[in-house]
This record gives sequence, structure tokens and C-alpha cells, in this order.
Amino acid sequence: MTATGVHEGWTVHAVGGEVPAHLAGVRVPATVPGCVHLDLLAAGLIPDPHLDENEGELAWIGRVDWRYETTIDWDGPDADGTEVDLVALGLDTVATVELNGTVLARTRNMHRSYRLPAAHLLRSGSNVLAVTFTGALTAAEQADGDLGARPHVNRHPYNTVRKMACDYGWDWGPETTTVGIWRPIRLETWRGAGIESVRPLVEMDGDTGVVRLHVELRQARQPAGPLRLDVSVGDLRTRAEVPAGQSSTVVEVRVPHARLWWPHGYGEQPRYDVGVQLTGHQNHDEEVKLDDWHGRIGFRTVALDTAPDEDGTPFTLLVNGERVFARGVNWVPGDSFPARVGRELYAARLNQARDANVNLVRVWGGGIYESEDFYELCDELGLLVWQDFLFACASYAEEEPLRGEVVEEAREAVTRLSPHPSLVLWNGGNENIWGYHDWDWQGELGGRSWGWRYYTEILPAIVADLDPTRPYLPGSPYSFDPARHPNLPDHGTMHIWDVWNQLDYTEYRRHLPRFVAEFGFQGPPTWATLTRAVHDEPMRPESPGILVHQKAEDGNGKLARGLAGHLPPPGTFADWHWATSLNQARAVAFGIEHFRSLMPLCMGAVVWQLNDVWPVISWSAVDGDGRCKPLWYALRRSFRDRLLTIQPREDGLSVVAVNDSGLPWQEEVPVRRVDFDGTVLAAATMRVDVTARSVATWTLPRSLAVPDDPAREIVVVGTGADRALWQFREDVDAKLPEPRMSARSEVIATGYRVTVTAHAYVRDLALLADRVAGDAHVDTALVTLLPGESATFDIRTGATVEPGEFLDPLVLRSANQLVTGPGRAGVLEAGGANW
Repeated sequence: MTATGVHEGWTVHAVGGEVPAHLAGVRVPATVPGCVHLDLLAAGLIPDPHLDENEGELAWIGRVDWRYETTIDWDGPDADGTEVDLVALGLDTVATVELNGTVLARTRNMHRSYRLPAAHLLRSGSNVLAVTFTGALTAAEQADGDLGARPHVNRHPYNTVRKMACDYGWDWGPETTTVGIWRPIRLETWRGAGIESVRPLVEMDGDTGVVRLHVELRQARQPAGPLRLDVSVGDLRTRAEVPAGQSSTVVEVRVPHARLWWPHGYGEQPRYDVGVQLTGHQNHDEEVKLDDWHGRIGFRTVALDTAPDEDGTPFTLLVNGERVFARGVNWVPGDSFPARVGRELYAARLNQARDANVNLVRVWGGGIYESEDFYELCDELGLLVWQDFLFACASYAEEEPLRGEVVEEAREAVTRLSPHPSLVLWNGGNENIWGYHDWDWQGELGGRSWGWRYYTEILPAIVADLDPTRPYLPGSPYSFDPARHPNLPDHGTMHIWDVWNQLDYTEYRRHLPRFVAEFGFQGPPTWATLTRAVHDEPMRPESPGILVHQKAEDGNGKLARGLAGHLPPPGTFADWHWATSLNQARAVAFGIEHFRSLMPLCMGAVVWQLNDVWPVISWSAVDGDGRCKPLWYALRRSFRDRLLTIQPREDGLSVVAVNDSGLPWQEEVPVRRVDFDGTVLAAATMRVDVTARSVATWTLPRSLAVPDDPAREIVVVGTGADRALWQFREDVDAKLPEPRMSARSEVIATGYRVTVTAHAYVRDLALLADRVAGDAHVDTALVTLLPGESATFDIRTGATVEPGEFLDPLVLRSANQLVTGPGRAGVLEAGGANW
């Protein structure tokens, strides 16, 4: 088999719909893989959809039909006895594929690939290949009319076509309804037989790793007769014969003393190379290699404990028999134009996840099945993958043609992703069952299908058939009994959104869930990202460009209400940016620490969300330009293996030690009640003695737990950056002092170093380095200092700046500033300034 990419010489032009006059008849060079927005942008014909108010100005693109064309110079083998297929790995979405004017296929699914026999249409010399796409908005609306309107969130009927749902807009994403050849396209030439797919399913038999390779073959019009498969797993080799005409077989390989693959924080991630070579006979029994396949596997077992207990229905992942608390994040597509997401971006985001002590990434159902790079990197980094099937916040017709598309895409996704040890859970979809119960769908549906059979019959049957080694969940949230409400704290998975939408974030403590698959709080992108994307003058929370980049319903109102009771109303846009960023970090950390303190009652906290598709005010920890928001630093602290947290309990204020490491935690820990001026008002020593993967709680004595003046006292448990703090009053009601500090900034080999010494109690000190240099990344943030304590911030950047710029009061930020004003004190020092 030989493969030739068809990626050069493409053009795109409008062929129907609401075509602007300046584009009529204009052919634009096209990049494949790619999409029409990126092609028009590269040609200078549209502004960047991600900037300012451009999104709305470009809505017309989704109502235009677009034709991609290229020529293929063909001097390949004669068609007699040779198969030539056009293989398209991703067409977005409703498309007609033509070769030399003859239709090869009509497609309706972004989430699957197509193999189209083309030998009969190819001719020697020049051949014209064309793919004509129906406008993405037009296609959805036409399908809505054909299938019958069904309820969904947001403006457009994304639930009628098998396309990335968030392409039609979400409460964190733009409406960039694009089309294009978004994954590679190629010609494959082969004879006799080929490998259609390989599903390596693993299990353990004692310390022996067992892999069963399910090999599906395709046969040519002139088959090759008996075939042979040569299989390698690591250093082991085996061989299997395939009788003539047989299209599938299973090859078992047993690996003695197999090294186990573990999630991050539980062990190493060894993987084994797997090779499959297909050999046949041609030309009077001449042996010929026909095709091959290569992949990597990891040996591990995975199970889901949902056996009812005295508290309800647990939801606990077990890997290699060990219970795993899911320190998770939800993943949305890496860009609103997925064609420009490559391995480099995946690696950056997934490393940011692991560096924040995350061990699980949930691929959300309104996006895509990601590329091999994504899952390979998760394998390498030890990040567990929870994979949604692609249904989100909508009802879906169970009739044709949608049903057939769902079946084909699901079977392909399960087959393609089966080698990856990181993949540990299949989930039927996101909030669809919850929506049916609570979002007034039933009257609108009038008894019509809405997706229930997908989640409870069709998808679980596909998983049972193709991948019985992994557990399946009908949806999230889900309570494991159709008679129950799907979003109950006592049963299965829960999504907690009343906190963001209606309640103060301290209400997280009201919830005692078994597993939280979604919860979160909004905050703006970093300053450098926001000011690159929005150029309003003046910049205000309600200025036009800012509002375009705030997609949540009443998002800014919820941000303001979320600050109330915690911080004063901001007086400037810079203060608004810092206050809402800080409040986001505090809110999510508050939730995480509460949920972790409940272990093993609660066995997962999956934050909404890790990343963004564009520069936007959202729930993300890493913004659309890849910069870490304050929330990211809060995740890293709250998700660390060993966590001390102070929580109110029935018996009083308590210290909870969460030991999610594999070793016992034994330590003498100082506990102090301290005045803001540094005076120790009460002190004791606590003996921490916690077994591996467990939690222990100690009630503080009254002398430590009850303040003399709650407006100016804190409790401090432990030492250093990992200590736990309890402030008796919120900042808005506390007597926070001005942030008096000595600060020194200096040049170091990797950038700059800022050393700060506090002369007063300074809460949540952060250095917003991107305000000085766009590429600057600081190693720590949200540091709280008592008088006399010091902290060091190392800034990595390639920029050359004046070191003192990092000491500007708009860069070196604290919660104190929001209460008292910037506050300057001290004298200049060499290399920097005191503020």
C-alpha cells in the first residue's frame, strides 16, 4: 500500500448562498487541512474573527456554499487489479466529493473518515478533485427542517448535523460556523488486501499482559488469496494465517512480567510498540508485503465502582485495582478552528494540565474526537482520558439519517482510540439526560425521540462489542437509575452550576457529591491576551468588544455578584480585571478543597474548564493564547498530592490532611492563630499521621479556632508554600493593611527574579508578568505573607525590559490593593524599587 497526500494546489471559492459582491467569482488559495475562515483570513479578505467585534461581521460565511478544488497529476498503475481509494480523514461537514465531474460521495459528518474507491475515475495526466460544502448554518437549518425541530441550548440547531457543536457558538465560544477539509486527505494505492483497522484490547492475567489484536481487513476486487499477519508486541513476535476471503481475525499475544501503565502520580507510564504486517501472495505465489499498522499500547486494567453503598451510588475509577481520586479538568477543542491545532499546542496544554497536578482530562461532548497526538500525549504524560461521545446539551433525533451517522462515527472512534491506555471511560454525552428532565424539553418534543436510545442502547452496545475493556457511562450527570433525577449528589456524577449561576461560591460546602464532573467560576483572560484581542477605548467591563468576548448569559452580572461579599466593587478596569481573576481562582480552589476533604465519599473533582478556543472571559485556567490565569496556580496548589485545608465541621473549625500520595504522611505541623501584624495569639503542634490515599481530620481547640478580633486574625497550619490559611472575615469586611513590602527585581539567566519581603500581612500576592512582556511566565502566584516573610518570583521571558517594571503596582498585585488602594512604602534598592 502506498499513500500520497493531496494537500497542494487547492483553491476555494463561493458557489452559492449569500455571497458578498467582492467575493463573487474570486478563487482563493486554500490550505488543506484547513477551513474557509483561515483561507479567507490568509488572503486578507476578512479580519481576524477572534478580534474585537469581528465575529458578528463574519456570520455570513456560514450561509455561503464553498467549493474546494485541486488537480491531481496521475501516472499511477493501471486500474486493472489495483485499488485506488481517496481517503478523507475529515470533511466539515455537509459535502459533495467529485472526481473529474463524477460524484464520489455525499457526506454529512465531521466526526468520521471516508474511504472512496476512485480507480475507475482516475485518468492518466491531470484530474480535478472538488469538494463542495453546504454553508454550515444553512446545513443545520435544512436538517432541522427535515428531522423536525428539537430543543437545544444556544441559538442554532447544531443538534441536527454531526458537526462540532461549539462551532455554532457556546457560552465561552464564538459562532464561527466554518467548513473545510479539516483533516488530511490522500490517495491510497493497494492490491489484494489491506488492513482496515486494528483494535488492540489489553487485560492482565496475573503479571502477564494479554493483548488481543482484533484485525479487520479489506479485500480487493482481485483478492490475494490466503494471507499472513506478522505481529510484534515489544520484543515478542507471533504469526497468524488468514484463510482466503476472511475479513477479520484475532491475534493474542501474552507478555510475561508486563510493566503496568499508571496515571500520573501513581507510577510510571511504560508503553509497548505494536506492529502488524499483512503479507499475501501474487504472481505465482510470490510473497508480497501488502500493508502494515503501527501503534503503542500500555498494560493496565480499568474499572468503575458504582456498587450501591450506605451513602448512595459511588463513582470511583480503579486503575490496576487502585482507587483513583480524579483531579480533573474538562477539555474543549484547542481552537475554534481545529485544523490549526497540532502536536505543539496539544503538548503545551496537556503539560500545563499535568503541571497543575491534574490526573484526568474529560473530552467534552460538544467538541471533537481529538487527533492521535492528543491521546498519545495523554498516554505519555499519564493523564487519564474520560471521552464523551459527541452529544451536548440538546435532544437528538434517533431516526435516519442521523442515527446511521451516529453509529458509524461511534464505531470508528471506539476503534481508533482503543490502543490508548490513557482512555479509561466512555460517556454517552453531556447534560442531555439532565436537559430532558429539567429544561422544559418534554412538552416541545411531544413524545418524539430525543437521544435516550443512543445513551442506553446503541452506544453501550457499540462499546460492549468493540471495547469491553473500558467502562461506559450513559451520560453526565447521571444517577444510575432512570427513575431518579440525573443530577443528584448521592448517586453517580454531578454537575454543580447553581453556584456560578445563582449562589455564592461558599455554597460549594452545601454539596456532598460522590463525583463532580463539572463545576467552575468565570474570570477574564490574562491582560496580554485580553488587550491583544480587544481594543476598546476606553476599556470597560461593558464596552462593546469586551461584551463580544463575554458569552455567558448575564456573565458580567454574575461576576459582579460573585465579588460581592468577598471584595469591594472595583474602581478601575485594571482593578476589575485583577479582582475577577482573583475571585475565580479563590472560588474554584474553595470547591476543590472541599470536595477533596470529603474523600472517599467524593472521588472526583473535574473543573470546568482547562482551556479556551479563543480569547474570552470564561471558566478556563489557561486562556485562549495559552497563558496561565491565576486560576491555574490555584489548581496546582489545590490539586497537589498532599493538601492541608481548613474546613468548618459540626465539631468546629477543623484541619483536614488529604494524602493522595502513595506513601504515608507523618509530620509535626505547627498551628497558630495570628494577628495581621504578625503577633502569635495562640499556638500548638499537630501530629499529621495519614496513610496513603486517605484523609484525616483534626478539630482545632477553641484557643485556635475562636478569634479575639475576627476582622484582623488568621489561622496558619504548617509552614512554607503548602501551608493552610483561614481568614475569619472576608476581605471586604476584614481590616486588611496596606500592602507594605520591600521588593527587589534583578536579571537572571532565564529572565528576571523578583524578591518580596512583607512588612505587613499581604494576601494573595501575584506578579502579573504578562503586563510587562507578552511571553513572560512566572513560576508562582497567590502567595500570602505575614510580616517579615519573603517570597521569590522567577519570571521566564525572552524579552528585555527594565527590571523595575515588574514592581509596578499594576503588575505586583495583592488582595490588599483592592481593599486599601495600591499603597507605596519603602525606599529604592539597586535593581528595583520598593512598593
